[in-house]
Amino acid sequence: MRSLPALAELRAWLAENPDATRRDIARAFGVKGNAKVDLKALLRELEAEGSYTRRAASRRAGGLPPVTLLDVLPPDAEGDLFARPVKWEEAGDPPRIYLPPQKGAPALGVGDRVLARLIPERGAGHDYTARIIRKLGTNPARILGIFRREAQGGRIVPIDKGADRFWQVTDTGGAEDGELVQAEPEGKSRFGPPRVRVVARLGDPGAPKAVSLIAIHQHGIRDTFPDAALSEAESAEELPLGDRRDLRHLAFTTIDPWDARDHDDALYVAPDPDPGNPGGHILWVAIADVAAYVTPGSELDREARRRGNSTYFPDRVVPMLPDALSGDLCSLHEGVDRPCIALRMVVAEDGTKRDHSFHRAMIRSRASLTYEQAQAADDGQLDAATGPLAGEMAALFGVYRALRAARARRQPLDLDLPERQIVLSDEGRVTSVAFKERLDTHRLVEECMVLANVAAAETLRAARSALLYRVHEEPSPEKLESLREIAGESGFTLARGQVLQTRHLNQLLAQAEGTEFDELINMATLRSMTQAYYAPQNFGHFGLALREYAHFTSPIRRYADLIVHRALIAAHGWGPDGLSAWDIEHIDETAKAISEAERRSMVAERDTADRYLAAFLADRVGAEFAGRVSGVARFGAFVRLDETGADGLVPIRALGDEYFRHDAEAQVLEGERSGFRIGVGQRVRVKLAEAEPVTGGIALELLEVEGEAPRRSTGQRRKGAPRRAAGRARVARSKGRKKLSRKRG
Repeated sequence: MRSLPALAELRAWLAENPDATRRDIARAFGVKGNAKVDLKALLRELEAEGSYTRRAASRRAGGLPPVTLLDVLPPDAEGDLFARPVKWEEAGDPPRIYLPPQKGAPALGVGDRVLARLIPERGAGHDYTARIIRKLGTNPARILGIFRREAQGGRIVPIDKGADRFWQVTDTGGAEDGELVQAEPEGKSRFGPPRVRVVARLGDPGAPKAVSLIAIHQHGIRDTFPDAALSEAESAEELPLGDRRDLRHLAFTTIDPWDARDHDDALYVAPDPDPGNPGGHILWVAIADVAAYVTPGSELDREARRRGNSTYFPDRVVPMLPDALSGDLCSLHEGVDRPCIALRMVVAEDGTKRDHSFHRAMIRSRASLTYEQAQAADDGQLDAATGPLAGEMAALFGVYRALRAARARRQPLDLDLPERQIVLSDEGRVTSVAFKERLDTHRLVEECMVLANVAAAETLRAARSALLYRVHEEPSPEKLESLREIAGESGFTLARGQVLQTRHLNQLLAQAEGTEFDELINMATLRSMTQAYYAPQNFGHFGLALREYAHFTSPIRRYADLIVHRALIAAHGWGPDGLSAWDIEHIDETAKAISEAERRSMVAERDTADRYLAAFLADRVGAEFAGRVSGVARFGAFVRLDETGADGLVPIRALGDEYFRHDAEAQVLEGERSGFRIGVGQRVRVKLAEAEPVTGGIALELLEVEGEAPRRSTGQRRKGAPRRAAGRARVARSKGRKKLSRKRG
């Protein structure tokens, strides 16, 4: 709370805000509590001299009061800021409120809340111009939970794991007991729990397809498109050949998962006829020309930038672009003409890229293959789709083996962390949980895409163009030292005194391969890595062992790739739909926004997987499972189950009736009297005690540690308890729990 304003300051403010009420004045100057009495005295003094007249703020029909609370919206295509009123109870859309640059005003970001004076406008393209009085903070986050009806209204129970608070409901919004709801804070209560009001009813939280819906709402994933963006997508038409290079005679194919709805990349390979490149290949990578449909400043562009990327759940996809584009016009479907940006690369027999060039082109895919189909073709099992393409398939795997040799020389980080796959029935229930098989076709496509992304970065760097690099910085010294200790205490070595390269980490992984510490070392190495992100500056890609790298190959599902496409269009002079002046001016903000969107999607996807796994295991309470300790915290030990990859908690109360000391450095829990220790990396056998689908929480009971029943306290502390190497391993944890995901550059 600030002190009362000086009379001169108050006079000046009232001159600019003549219709302000006492409440508006108190808000503007942060006057609260008993200080309002003194403010009234000041206003009476000003009223006596004629500088202030008490009156209610005027309001025209269907309009807003002259001083209003606003939430800041994302900038439009020209970079102008707009806002919406916090409260709007009229029929129809709220007024369009422009926030012009204002000298001395605080910096504003999306979601900020401001108190502003509104000036009505006519014929300006907006309804009001706002003059900022005071920045009040950010738009309050919505609460997601289960509504429980009570005599005095009700309460909302959180769906987050481990949460022990609840909110008192002041306005139920018609919610029924047990419904999943969204609520907004109503203000703090001096006594009792915080108060909220229900603003959205989301239905039965136990319904199978509510699982991903919970994550969508909890993490703010945008799952509905504005009408204007949908209208633009629906009105889009197929593009003619025009000035594009005609590549429809080349036998391009797409290779994707069996359930893929969009196909944004296609491949074609042929032997290089150049005698100077014996055994070499001509590799074509065609990428859907999304930039031709999603132009700078359009409604589609604004919405795609807000989303940042598509988000993938086991039962649905929340796409970056409407289906009319992502599933149709921008998708390289079999047998239809599709515009693309095609990259021609000359690859030597040893996998070295000798030359490359980009072309705006038109292709016609010959076949839409699954990974399994393409793999079967390489294994000699041709079908109706791959039979006519036997030569092209052989060439594809020929270039892959060349690129694989180049990869072996480069030595990117080679983690062995299988990707989990959750299979659902038509009703949305989990039918099985398995780990995806890694095929050569997966690696084939990945190597071709990596090479294409490198070519895009090289071309745009040479053209001195603005672009978004995909950045992955090397581990911090602290994380590297932690990994080195884990390696040493597990019997392996990670050398000191040298510039860290991925080959050094690969040597460590090779030492652990096939041993009981294999999974531990892979997990610890992954945890030592930094998070990849987007930036307009090039800091290299440590994990891929590349000096420069940019995402170019997935513009249907990543906004960063769309920016790179626009940069290529501008650099080659292919048309007016290239990188705009606004794109360039705001590229830093775009990099931050889409990096945050990517992290938000990753968390939402992991939370959804946790809930599905808890639902899958709910019928198996009491069953026994093998697993490995993946982390420890003050409140218990986390165990990753071998069968499903699910993470469960062994609460500390289940370890015994004694005090357990948490050694964060050694990553162990040790009983003070019994000396019983449990630490990261140990093999355990557990019993499933509880599985809660709504929160995704899994509770376990410890049965065995390294094949032996855990020792319980006998009242005497055991001296000289042996220290297990794996138990002493330090593994960084966040809030006692950190999920693993396969990080792909």
